[in-house]
Amino acid sequence: MVRSRRRVIRPKPIEKLTGADEYGRDPDVVADFRDRFAELFVRSGIPKMAAAVLACLYAADSGSVTAGELVRRLRVSPATISAAVGDLEGRELIRRERDVGTRRDRYFIDESAWYRATLAGVRANEQLAATARAGAGTLGAETPAGARLLGMGEYLEKVGLDVTRAADRWRAELTR
Repeated sequence: MVRSRRRVIRPKPIEKLTGADEYGRDPDVVADFRDRFAELFVRSGIPKMAAAVLACLYAADSGSVTAGELVRRLRVSPATISAAVGDLEGRELIRRERDVGTRRDRYFIDESAWYRATLAGVRANEQLAATARAGAGTLGAETPAGARLLGMGEYLEKVGLDVTRAADRWRAELTR
């Protein structure tokens, strides 16, 4: 008869930050900043956990963290981190690279993150604009619904062009 032993799974200890970091910053002050920054990201439309991950990346001096570090800092499951990271990658705000010689992924934020995210938003709005213009054709541009859709399509197209030009101009300015 085979006896199976019931394995007790104990939670991993929560990362305790004590004392000042290498730059003399109080870890509680850094954590408070991360929380406030994450809340602002949430208000801008980023889901709560993705916002927390993004704030952690911005507050990390290296601009990168591993999933394990995020699990410890945010006190959530690896699956939760995976979903948040997927959201941020989809928005092109972060990128993922494999740590050399390991199976561990590292997530990065860099100087061009908001540029890429801006252009991703423009591309999404271009799809909305094209669908709205097609909808106007389907419903009839002379009908109230068609006219509304046509106006939406034109607006999104023109604003997208302006946003792309502005993003390109500021990216060139900031890289000088």
